[in-house]
Amino acid sequence: MNDFRLPKPTKLCSQTAIDRLFAQRDVKGALAYPIRAVWGENTHRYRGDAVQFLASVPKKRLRHAVDRVTMRRRIREAYRLNRQNHFPESLEAPLDILFVYVGNTIEPYAKVENAMRRLLHKIFRRPKDPDKR
Repeated sequence: MNDFRLPKPTKLCSQTAIDRLFAQRDVKGALAYPIRAVWGENTHRYRGDAVQFLASVPKKRLRHAVDRVTMRRRIREAYRLNRQNHFPESLEAPLDILFVYVGNTIEPYAKVENAMRRLLHKIFRRPKDPDKR
């Protein structure tokens, strides 16, 4: 049975970890319109889930608070429903993920979910063995 809950330990709250992701130091990124993902390993975290995430919708993109809240909810819901399919069995180090909304208008949930699936696939894809071709 799949666990579709999204408890508090899965949410990224550490200000230093958030600043590190926004500073673009030692992190990777990908874009699947209308969401951009930035992720990096957090070797300083000693408790919580193996993967923590944060959804950000800039005021510059969506001026009204109700629109920002709507898009944040859609991003969180797409992550909640699709994360189980993409998570590997184990990770070497805890992973922090930042999802940033880059669209200028409210997008339908189907488009957000499709973008989330593509991003999760990019984040958790296994590196190919260079010896096998």
